[in-house]
Amino acid sequence: MIQLDEMNTGRIRHAFYTRRGGVSKGLYRSLNCGLGSGDTRKAVIANRARTMAALDCDAGSLFTCNQIHSATVHVIDNRDRPDAPPHADGMVTFLKNIALGVLSADCAPVLFSDPADSIIGACHAGWRGALNGVMEATVEAMIELGSRADNIQAAVGPCIGQVSYEVGPEFPQPFLEQNRNNAAYFNAGAREGYFQFDLSNYCISRLSGLGLGALYRLDCDTCRDEANFFSYRRSRLRNEPDYGRQLSTIVIAE
Repeated sequence: MIQLDEMNTGRIRHAFYTRRGGVSKGLYRSLNCGLGSGDTRKAVIANRARTMAALDCDAGSLFTCNQIHSATVHVIDNRDRPDAPPHADGMVTFLKNIALGVLSADCAPVLFSDPADSIIGACHAGWRGALNGVMEATVEAMIELGSRADNIQAAVGPCIGQVSYEVGPEFPQPFLEQNRNNAAYFNAGAREGYFQFDLSNYCISRLSGLGLGALYRLDCDTCRDEANFFSYRRSRLRNEPDYGRQLSTIVIAE
């Protein structure tokens, strides 16, 4: 579990979990929190309960989405249930004892905290969601609940590193059409015509234009660090049939 002391403010707690400390076996060893994986449901539920216990939360506190690589953000209120996840890639809430969770295995989990107004958010920022504005949509949803942008802190969690993220010749174009300065997030790849994309710093660049109070970034590479992280890209390179998902979560504690 990785935490940023600056983000644990007052009653708001958060965690970026690694793959360590769970009960899953084989490809999913050990803290696989993805119900959409091929792991046993019993193991995943046990792992998710462990993540909540580490934050002194009930097992039923955790809300995650059916993530669809979108810019859709859902407001969690009293009508929502953990067993009926929304089809979205971001969530926000002002409710206490509701843990907003992001599942990832190379995409960037981004957690948001507004301790002044007791509002939190979380989003799943793969390249598609980040490009289409999921982080901005999450901040806007928090503002609609009563936050001020300069009270919000955001942290970009563990994701695939630039050295591991090879993309094809067509990949940079939508980023460059959006802003020519986005060329800074593409290095030449080892193969001619290919590039290495810096997802983490691209996310930071998008967040930096929102007037937030503080930004943090964990310098990890989920693809290279097999001991600590699951990775979709690594599983594909090895022709493995599936992969685990790590959890990142934030909660307003009672």
